[in-house]
Amino acid sequence: MKVGIPKERRVNETRVAATPETVRKLKALGVDVVVESGAGATAHFADADYATAGAEISTTAQALSADIVLKVQRPTSEELSAMKNGSMLAGILAPYADKALVAQYASAGVNAFAMEFMPRITRAQTMDVLSSQSNLAGYKAVIDAASIYGRAFPMMMTAAGTIAAARVLIMGVGVAGLQAIATAKRLGAIVSATDVRLATKEQVQSLGGTFVAIEDEETKQAETAGGYAKEMSDAYKKKQAALIAETIRKQDIVITTALIPGRPAPVLVTEEMVRTMKPGSVIIDLAAEQGGNCPLTKPGETIEVNGVKIVGAVNLAGRLAADASALYARNLLNFLSPLIDKTTKALKIDWADEIIKGTCLTRDGQIIHPAVKV
Repeated sequence: MKVGIPKERRVNETRVAATPETVRKLKALGVDVVVESGAGATAHFADADYATAGAEISTTAQALSADIVLKVQRPTSEELSAMKNGSMLAGILAPYADKALVAQYASAGVNAFAMEFMPRITRAQTMDVLSSQSNLAGYKAVIDAASIYGRAFPMMMTAAGTIAAARVLIMGVGVAGLQAIATAKRLGAIVSATDVRLATKEQVQSLGGTFVAIEDEETKQAETAGGYAKEMSDAYKKKQAALIAETIRKQDIVITTALIPGRPAPVLVTEEMVRTMKPGSVIIDLAAEQGGNCPLTKPGETIEVNGVKIVGAVNLAGRLAADASALYARNLLNFLSPLIDKTTKALKIDWADEIIKGTCLTRDGQIIHPAVKV
C-alpha cells in the first residue's frame, strides 16, 4: 500500500502534509511512501531528507495515484482527476467553501476525509488540525501586529521619559485567541479579550488578560457541544457591540479570531468602531478568508482607514511553514496509524468509529457527511 504526498498547488500554500520524521513513522507501519519532488521545498524539507527517511521521490502523477493521498489543502480538479477510484484522501478540504468539489470526490470514487471536521474528543486531540494550526496563527498574528505597529509593546521607563505599554484586545478566545493573549503578554502589552462563551473567562484571566463581555443568561448557553461559539441573538449582539465600541477606541491593537463553522464570520468590528480608533492602531483579522470580522477587511491585503491599518490575514500558519508542517504531519500520522492493519498492512477502517463518522465526507461514490449532504 502506498501513501502519496503531492506538492501543494493552492495559492500561498507553503506547508506540506508529511515531514521526514513522519515518513519514517509511516514506513514503520509497513506502507510505502511516495513524495512528489519539491513537495517540502517551501517548508525547508529537501527531497534528499525524504529519501533518507525511506520515501520514494516521485512525479506528480505517482503521488496522486497512491492508495492514500495526504494533502494540506483540498486538491484542484486537475489533481482529483489523477486520483484513482477507491483511494483515500485526507486534508483540510474546506467542504463548506467548495461543495461542488465534494460532489467531485464522490463522482471520482474517492473516500475523502476533512481533517477540520475532527470531533473534539479526548481521543482525537492529537489529530486536531484546527488546534495545531490555529495555535501558530494566533502567535504569528501578534508578531505581525508588533511589526506593523509603530510603537513599542512593553512599558519602558527611560531617562528621557516613560513609554506606555501597548493595549491589545483579542476578540474570540479559541485556540488562536489564547495563544495571541499569551504572546502579547510575553511582549509586555496590556491585554484584554472578549468571547461570548463565559467558560473562556477563567482562561483569559489565567493568562493575565482582562475579560470583557456582557454576562447574562444567554451567554451561559453560548457554546455548542463541540466547543464552538454559537450564533447569538440580535439583542445580545447589540449589547455586546455597545460594550466593545467603548472598549475598542482605547486599544492600539485588535486581533479578531471569531469563526462559526459553515457560516460567514460574524462582524465584530464595525466601520464606525474603526473610525473611533487612534491613528496608528492595527487590526489583524484572522477571519478574513470567511468574510472577515470587520466588513472593511480585504483578504490578503493591508489597507488603511482613518489612520488605522487593517490586515486581512490569510494562512498565517503557512508563514511558519516548517513548524506548521511538522505539527500538521503529526496530526495526519496520528489519524492514519489506527487505520492500518498491523498484520496485513492494508487499510482497515471502522466506519462506525466516531472519528471516522465525524471526518468522512464521501464513501463509495456517495456524499455521506450530514453537514454537506444534499
